[in-house]
Amino acid sequence: MSAETTTAGGGSGGGAGGAVPAKGLRAGILDLGDSVMLGLASTAPVYSLAATLGLIVAVNGNYTPLILILGFVPVLFIAYAFRELNGAMPDCGTTFTWSRRAFGPWAGWLGGWGVALAGIVVLANLAQVAGQYLWLLIGDGSLAQNKLVVTVTGVLFIAFMTLVNYRGIRLGEHVQRVLTYVQYVSLGIFALAIIARIAGGAPEGQAFDFEWFNPAGAFADPGAVVHGSLLALFIYWGWDTCLAVNEETENPATTPGRGAVISAFVLVAIYVSVALLVMMYATVGTEGIGLGNEANHSDVFLAMKDVVLGPWGWLIIVAVLASVLSSTQTTILPTARGTLSMGVHGALPPKFGEVHPRNQTPGFSTQVMGVAAVAYYVAMSILSENLLADSISAISLFIAFYYALTGFACVWYFRGTLRASARNFWFRGALPLIGALILTAAFFISAVQMWDPAYGDTQIFGVGGAFVSGVVLLALGVVLAVVCRFLPSTRGYFTGQPAAAPPSVRSPN
Repeated sequence: MSAETTTAGGGSGGGAGGAVPAKGLRAGILDLGDSVMLGLASTAPVYSLAATLGLIVAVNGNYTPLILILGFVPVLFIAYAFRELNGAMPDCGTTFTWSRRAFGPWAGWLGGWGVALAGIVVLANLAQVAGQYLWLLIGDGSLAQNKLVVTVTGVLFIAFMTLVNYRGIRLGEHVQRVLTYVQYVSLGIFALAIIARIAGGAPEGQAFDFEWFNPAGAFADPGAVVHGSLLALFIYWGWDTCLAVNEETENPATTPGRGAVISAFVLVAIYVSVALLVMMYATVGTEGIGLGNEANHSDVFLAMKDVVLGPWGWLIIVAVLASVLSSTQTTILPTARGTLSMGVHGALPPKFGEVHPRNQTPGFSTQVMGVAAVAYYVAMSILSENLLADSISAISLFIAFYYALTGFACVWYFRGTLRASARNFWFRGALPLIGALILTAAFFISAVQMWDPAYGDTQIFGVGGAFVSGVVLLALGVVLAVVCRFLPSTRGYFTGQPAAAPPSVRSPN
């Protein structure tokens, strides 16, 4: 396929069809199965469960399965917004492009910033976890506590996955498939081992109880429900990766949207079923392998691995490592394509809009995302690991911000077609609006919680470090947008004046 290959143009979703400029990406290389796999892999399901399940149990106890379902509701509603907007404008810029068409250039720019920001910050977390888990597999595991070794290893992992994405979408898909198989096979073995032990009569387990799904019992403490649902929001984040590769997917106006919705449903099934098994075997107690044991909150699977799998306990470490590496690669994908689209549309300097002529990938944007993630990770590691942890906690603010913006953009963009049919009313109007309102509330509730200096591991001027990190990073986007407003190469994006079209393909060196 030549370097001049273009992607499919925009379709019509019932509103005004959105023109999608050709970017030089490799069109039609991914099918529905690839799309679903990318959506599942980007959420890092094994790691997300391992790192979050104990925290949710600490807040919600036996009602954790219900909380996982409640946290899924706004995510599903926003998935419908992504699907509908993608049908009208299958542009790899996703939230950036759609918000711009709905609300104007400033909203678009800040939406793109939200996507990139969430990706860069979470890459620092993934790099650290990958570095720790690799060294847990080697020797006696003591090197996992060596800050320098872990940091260098994490940087190398980011660099490697950046290279994989740079070299081509097909190579990335092959690597992703291997990592996905490894984590799901390992998780499957872990789940089967738990089932076998439960069937054999686990002496300290607890029997399944329908009360765990009783809303009346859970909402006896509304604050706990809100807190747990906010935690659950993070573990579902990532399915939208399959929308960011829409221009490289078969039938870009329909397949990515279907992939997003399918992956969202598969995720909730995995999370709830695994949570039930782990709860029934380990219980929500505060002793031993109990999920309520504070010592286990950072990784409930690590605490259980030897009890459940015996000498094969290393399999769960492999599963978490594969999950983290898989998510590292698929996190770089949407951030790089988002800035590619911003470059093509003139919101960033033209260099960001260049596509490698041979690899047909966002060459420059991919490199920038990798370098930005490494710089942020190393800087935070040097300054304070506690501050790094708090900045990672602030990711919920970034996710809620750009998901809510997408929901509102869907309602506003399709406002003229909502009365045309019941389908339009629900999937383009009511459900995206409800999801956006829930996530807006989640944003402000999270911000209030993070303001408390006792919320995380650090405090700055008497305010929680997570709040300060989140506000500073979001505010940085406003500053950068103002800078771009006055740059000669990007001023036209904000003023509506025509600017020179950025090159879609980089000239060979």
